[in-house]
Amino acid sequence: MLKKVFSIALVCFLAQQAAAKELPDFTELVEKQGAAVVNISTTQIIHDTQTMPGMPNLPKGDPFYEFFKHFAPQQQAPQEHESQSLGSGFIISADGYILTNAHVVGAADGITVRLTDKREFKAKLIGFDKRTDVALIKIEATGLPKITPGDPNALKVGEWVLAIGSPFGFDNSVTAGIVSAKGRSLPQENYVPFIQTDAAINPGNSGGPLFNMKGEVIGINSQIYSRSGGYMGLSFAIPIDVAMDVTNQLRASGKVTRGRIGVSIQEVTRDLAESFGLGKPSGALVSNVEKGSAAEKAGIQVSDVILKFDGKTVNTSSDLPRIVGATHPGSKVSVQLWRKGESKEVSLTVAEMSEDKQPLAQQGGGSDTGKSVARLGLVLSELTDEQKSELQVSSGLLVEDVKGAAARELQHGDVIFAVGNTEVTSIAQFNEVLKHIAKGSKIALLVKHEDFTSYIVLKLDEKTGKEKE
Repeated sequence: MLKKVFSIALVCFLAQQAAAKELPDFTELVEKQGAAVVNISTTQIIHDTQTMPGMPNLPKGDPFYEFFKHFAPQQQAPQEHESQSLGSGFIISADGYILTNAHVVGAADGITVRLTDKREFKAKLIGFDKRTDVALIKIEATGLPKITPGDPNALKVGEWVLAIGSPFGFDNSVTAGIVSAKGRSLPQENYVPFIQTDAAINPGNSGGPLFNMKGEVIGINSQIYSRSGGYMGLSFAIPIDVAMDVTNQLRASGKVTRGRIGVSIQEVTRDLAESFGLGKPSGALVSNVEKGSAAEKAGIQVSDVILKFDGKTVNTSSDLPRIVGATHPGSKVSVQLWRKGESKEVSLTVAEMSEDKQPLAQQGGGSDTGKSVARLGLVLSELTDEQKSELQVSSGLLVEDVKGAAARELQHGDVIFAVGNTEVTSIAQFNEVLKHIAKGSKIALLVKHEDFTSYIVLKLDEKTGKEKE
């Protein structure tokens, strides 16, 4: 009996040992690297335009300001107040340079850094970059513990990672998880291939480091996806190589420069790839080329698909802004294109990105002259000279009415610029182009909807040649 009990106990012990070996031990990593993580608190002076409780939100120059000032029963409230917020950061050099998020310190009037040994320092903002959400600050200290940057490209999905930060102000909180995905694109974030993780990240973690199991920092915790405001299992980190490139530029000049070529692009779907004769959906489809831009000077055209830029493969459209943005302005690079069923290579000189340009003027209504019913159930009119001038185009067809299944993709006021690679200049030509497209084929139309120009795909019915219902 004792022998049996001993055997069971031995089996349980060995099972526990095996399980322990499978689960990571973070204690040594935290002991060695935790001291390089800092708490960041900021203050910001908020200037109120409202001068007293209950008073309408009126500036001092408003004619009714004096009336409410004299007759409102409440006492005058202060015109400014101090707002405080918390975040995290980590030391990248022994002489006090610290990385964090731009949204943590970018608008701050005062920045205080607290180390794990409870020392506090006033920090100076060296610079920040809104597009990547990276900021560099500096404290006056020496001999500080610092992190070691890792290689985000070597990360594998499913790999263990660890985050240290100050969620809700709780200093040096440690959470762990795995890499859920790499190269994530988020809305309005074109320049960062985010690392997605399920490590618990909450308000206050922003700007803190994400470690791999070697104790190297491979990302800056920046955003969470949440419907509640708190952690829901979807956290996103800026790869450290992106952050360090920004840091080096901020230290050198206090600003960040990026490359720009002057094209609007869209994703190549399977239907679009088929309509352009591409073997697989990849690359970035050019839907607009800016006049006078580096792309126009190089001969890049609407409907070209950019497959490679400076030797780097463009797998999806979101890859292109990152690759171009990371290219030094003035660099001469080669661009591999897919044009009219063939591969083509052009050379261009990368320009420097400045402030975002205003979108093209909105398209107004068309005149009643020149209307005609085209194929696909479309009622079209040719653009007037005034409309061409407003849109800065030489040709195009205004959609006056849509019938049938095409209404799912088009609507009144849209402008059709091209069918596939062919620019359309008249309704007769539009119909002529469609005659040469086989029934049952998918066709790509370059369409401007409000301020956005992109390709849409319609499928011609196999019997009638009209768009399939």
